[in-house]
Amino acid sequence: MAKVQVLSKETSELIAAGEVIERPSSIVKELIENSIDSGASSITIEIKHGGISYLRVTDNGCGIEYEDVPVAFLRHATSKIHDKSDLDGIMTLGFRGEALASICAVAKVDVLTKTAEDEYGTHYSIEGSEEKEYDRTGCPDGTTIIIRDIFYNVPARLKFLKKDVAEGNAIASIVDKIAISHPEIAFRFIRDNKQEFITPGDGELYSSVYAVMGKQFAASMISVDYELNGIKIDGFTVKPLFGRPNRSMQHFFINGRYVKSLTCTRSLEHAYQNSIMEGKFPSCVLRLTIPPSIIDVNVHPAKIEVRFTDEKIIADSIFFAVKNAILLDSKPVEINIKKPAIDYTKPLPEQPPEYAQMKMQSAVSVQEIRPSFREETSAQFVVPQQHIPVAPMPEKKEYVPTSKPDIKIASPVDDIVHIPYEMPKENISDETPIEQLKPADEVRFKYISETSFEKKKEAPPEPPKEIYFRVIGEAFKNYIIAEIDSDIVFVDKHAAHERILFEKLKSGRQKLICQLLLQPVEVLLDFEEFNALIQNHELVSEMGFEFEISGASKVSVNGIPSILDGCDPSDLIIELARNLSDNKANPMPEILDDMYHTFACKAAIKANDITSISELSVIVKTILTDERIRYCPHGRPVMFKLSKREIEKQFKRVL
Repeated sequence: MAKVQVLSKETSELIAAGEVIERPSSIVKELIENSIDSGASSITIEIKHGGISYLRVTDNGCGIEYEDVPVAFLRHATSKIHDKSDLDGIMTLGFRGEALASICAVAKVDVLTKTAEDEYGTHYSIEGSEEKEYDRTGCPDGTTIIIRDIFYNVPARLKFLKKDVAEGNAIASIVDKIAISHPEIAFRFIRDNKQEFITPGDGELYSSVYAVMGKQFAASMISVDYELNGIKIDGFTVKPLFGRPNRSMQHFFINGRYVKSLTCTRSLEHAYQNSIMEGKFPSCVLRLTIPPSIIDVNVHPAKIEVRFTDEKIIADSIFFAVKNAILLDSKPVEINIKKPAIDYTKPLPEQPPEYAQMKMQSAVSVQEIRPSFREETSAQFVVPQQHIPVAPMPEKKEYVPTSKPDIKIASPVDDIVHIPYEMPKENISDETPIEQLKPADEVRFKYISETSFEKKKEAPPEPPKEIYFRVIGEAFKNYIIAEIDSDIVFVDKHAAHERILFEKLKSGRQKLICQLLLQPVEVLLDFEEFNALIQNHELVSEMGFEFEISGASKVSVNGIPSILDGCDPSDLIIELARNLSDNKANPMPEILDDMYHTFACKAAIKANDITSISELSVIVKTILTDERIRYCPHGRPVMFKLSKREIEKQFKRVL
């Protein structure tokens, strides 16, 4: 066995620092919490290159006495607790006395601090736990701490840091949460010389939510103010109509500290049961004021996890607070119809003669005539007054059937051989739009089953098997009933159409073409989702989305895939960003499958949609000619059959 020895001070401090300082965002959290505990009313956070090379936190708090500055950087040195009895009543954000000691062990630190009583301030410099400078200096009241070159002396930790953007987003996420939880403090966040946000510090929670999360998020919230069993809960929770596809915007603060708690999350979602759409999750900004005796914040070095002496009390308080807020918010949704910028009642101006021959199919790019919605001035959609070349329409040729070859390549849907319509069969093909078919009481189709794509040399091909089907109708506006030979087939039209679209998307037969929105939609993401979306911009564009960065963790969606016309762009981009964030290692296979599932589900015919017999017939025909369409992308069967014999047995015609 190796000899037991006491580790050196440098080694032990690096190990201890690793428990508290995981990345630059850990440092920002500790420094801001110290600034809050110092009584500051204004805090500025500035970072460069993701906080790795430069990080500054400035406050106007009480400052540190000259003789106390070096002591503050010793391990387990703190002014917030004095003995073990104080652990039962912790109300400050920091108390361990490990933050500054851990930071200076892995970075280069400069401190400028001054109390209101002192005539001069203090400049203290320390690198790798070694003091470099300690002197008097001139500076304003409060404390400024500048951190440079994080992990400069721990290269093994440095190489595991993420890119500057990812580290910067992690810091921004921390600053956002702390700024929201302390509206009485004016926060200012500067990132790479650009101001991300500034809060007014007026003490109003709504002001902080508005400044940090944006207008759209703030407008979707309802107020919460409740007290039960000595626990006060206030803040905001989302209106049920504005649920999100994930839980990324659920913020809980206990005694001013941001925490992650499964108890809080479950209670919140329980309150929304039967009020929010299935698959949607509520957002919230809830502040809980709890007696310190019933909560233990000393269970994790980063103090982000907490433990309660009685979880049921906490759960009941959140449930009734949120449920009460939802019930009180009974106002109907107000719809504002804006007056269009163009007066469509006036006659159009006269156009040159060549415009009279212009077809709707002209290749005019929507992008060319689409005004910039970023501009403050109102813009009208006006076609430029110059000659626009129009692609000539292909001349229609009458289809003349030729003699049938020995073998033919199987297509997903074969020729229709008999339809009792006015349209001759030669004009109907796989590409015939459903809208051109006329409804009829009886529709009969035949499809041809092929077993090989190549002509067999030894033996002649087997004659194709002919199967006829007739769509009888639809039950409950969702289930197609069709007669095929001696069977009755029941088809779930939504599940079947969903799988048809899914297979088309996977095979590339259904192109994802971007359809521009009349007005961009701003979407708020968490920083991980935002970062994933930006890094995969090319992939997102190929999937038919067009967006721009509109702020910190915000994007402006300008276009969505045309097959998703009518879907909520916010939900689509949030779900896409979440999928990209969850599959960072190799996003292509998982993302494409997941999003094709989403696209197919949202674009497919829905239950209770009014569907013509012709449309139902095309769905049944496609199922019969493509053996892949037996289950929807979620695994549910798309059809089942009932034999004629089983029906006759029910009527006692056969035994």
